[in-house]
Amino acid sequence: MAESSTTAGTSNFNNGSLIDNLAPDDLFAILLLLPIESILSFAMTCKKFRFLASSNSLWESICRRDWGTTAVDALKSSCHGDEDHRLLPWIRLYKQVSRLDLVCCYKLSDPDPDLMLPSPRASHSLNFVSGCLVLFGGGCEGGRHLDDTWAAYIGNNSRRMLKWQKIHSGIPSGRFGHTCVVIENYLVLFGGINDRGDRHSDTWVGQVAFHESLGISLSWRLLDVGSIAPTPRGAHAACCISNRKMVIHGGIGPDGVRLGDTWVVELSENLRFGTWHEIVIHPSPPARSGHSLTRIAETQTILFGGRGLGYEVLNDVWLLDMSEGYSKWAQIFYELQSIPAGVSLPRVGHSATFILGGRLLIHGGEDSQRHRKDDFWILDISAISLERVQPARLSSKRLLANMWRRLKAKGYKSKSRSFHQACVDNSGRYLYVYGGMVDGLPQPAEGAGLRFDGDLFLVELVLQL
Repeated sequence: MAESSTTAGTSNFNNGSLIDNLAPDDLFAILLLLPIESILSFAMTCKKFRFLASSNSLWESICRRDWGTTAVDALKSSCHGDEDHRLLPWIRLYKQVSRLDLVCCYKLSDPDPDLMLPSPRASHSLNFVSGCLVLFGGGCEGGRHLDDTWAAYIGNNSRRMLKWQKIHSGIPSGRFGHTCVVIENYLVLFGGINDRGDRHSDTWVGQVAFHESLGISLSWRLLDVGSIAPTPRGAHAACCISNRKMVIHGGIGPDGVRLGDTWVVELSENLRFGTWHEIVIHPSPPARSGHSLTRIAETQTILFGGRGLGYEVLNDVWLLDMSEGYSKWAQIFYELQSIPAGVSLPRVGHSATFILGGRLLIHGGEDSQRHRKDDFWILDISAISLERVQPARLSSKRLLANMWRRLKAKGYKSKSRSFHQACVDNSGRYLYVYGGMVDGLPQPAEGAGLRFDGDLFLVELVLQL
């Protein structure tokens, strides 16, 4: 009897009656719980399941699951020619992002020569907030700091010819080597250096608004943080993390010594007050400046590169996890020799941006001989969980070799640069790069030939929709 029941159950399963009785919405819900490899395997079982597992609505939901709602909605909004956004080929888009090996660059310049443009600079800040690019401060020729703020509205048209607008706010004071991150729809700025060599430890909150008739407005206010704040510094790294928090690491302190400390500020609900506290844990990244710190998840950030205490240029990767009430730094070890062209990875003054598909795009920087770079690298740490990252070693060298991949670039040939800035739009598809130090023709009075750049160019990460 038991045998016949088992046979009957197997027969029903083979006839497909159990899964056939599930509604398509229920099947979609189940498929969204599976990894991509399992979904593709499910699609190969029969024609009916191939149709279900290849549906555009399912793959839009998968993109939302893996890329976030903000990125998907921004991608849909950017397709002005499609009134029916369901026509977006989500499965093809997902595959293209997963296999990203090429970017296309375009120089963005205003066709009207009478309009004012930001002056060339480096070690400034550049952010995408409220549909606008916002540029503040930086350093220029002669070691002078800048105190100007510029903004350009982009909205959903990421390929538009930009019109910069100068914002007259008067604050914060002029500086370079500061950091500025986006929290919700606000800018949070910390630290920096002025042309007298003074380091700052002030924290500012900026609110950006765009009006069709009035243009762009930006209002700053000094954040009240009480008596506890990090050591004044510049050339540090920062990013937002979790809800209304910003983390900073390293930089150059008042005595010119490179720092290795980690601090977090938590902003109040009205973003008028903040509380700083230092994270003291071991192991932690060595002291450095000119490195990058990039948020990759709600409570995780990646630190890469920079210049160390001995003036050496670094290529180490560290993961900071601040989940569940504890904090942990863990180094991700890899071998440069196992990565094609990996010997060029060590760098300082680069940009590291979280892009569509959940990976980091590394661009530019300079090596220990101050040779500036124009290359693009993908750092893919999606397959490495924090639990597997130990201070000693990782088990899979092959996995670590696949973390890094150099991308090809076509279109506009940008100058090799360092200490530029880069940011992405809400979709994560378009990267904006501005300024930096570039190599120039040496003048009789200067042997180094150093000059500052004022180009803004666009890097398109997904070429066709």
